[in-house]
Amino acid sequence: MTQLKRCAWAGTDTLMQRYHDTEWGVPVHNDRKLFEMLILEGAQAGLTWKSILIRREMYRKAFDRFDIRRVARFTPARKRSLLRNRGIIRNRSKIRSAVENARAILALQKEFGSFDTFIWRFAPAQRTPPHARQRDVPALTAESAAMSRELRKRGFTFVGPTICYAFMQAVGMVNDHTADCYRHRALASRT
Repeated sequence: MTQLKRCAWAGTDTLMQRYHDTEWGVPVHNDRKLFEMLILEGAQAGLTWKSILIRREMYRKAFDRFDIRRVARFTPARKRSLLRNRGIIRNRSKIRSAVENARAILALQKEFGSFDTFIWRFAPAQRTPPHARQRDVPALTAESAAMSRELRKRGFTFVGPTICYAFMQAVGMVNDHTADCYRHRALASRT
């Protein structure tokens, strides 16, 4: 049986491979899913992605399945209760960020019709050639820096250029599957 060639970061862990194979790099245009990925990428700051993936279902429960309107209404008491939730990363700034970002998305939805319409404006105009090795993949780009600046101006937090680039990779705004990865070709026409 032939072993599928994947990006090196997927390793041999089943959870990481499943995320790589089914989600990472697939274009997302649903506001709730975009919100989820933005919050999870911010939660991952300083940690491994696997540490977030293993807590993902607990995040979904803790943040009302990433219902933007509900999260935007989280009270100080609700945020304090999240600090006691052992199923998520209990970081005061990251929890506050989720609520502030939900409120900021609601404002963007009023202005642009959807978060999707706003955020996809930062997708690169042209596709870049596939990277030969994982170490060739950038940590940030001019587009992620521009996204970060604009999001911060609009009240978002935990949206530095590196987090924004990881978000862009996750939601398919860029296709950073390496050239030898079986997913690169499948997603090349979708970005």
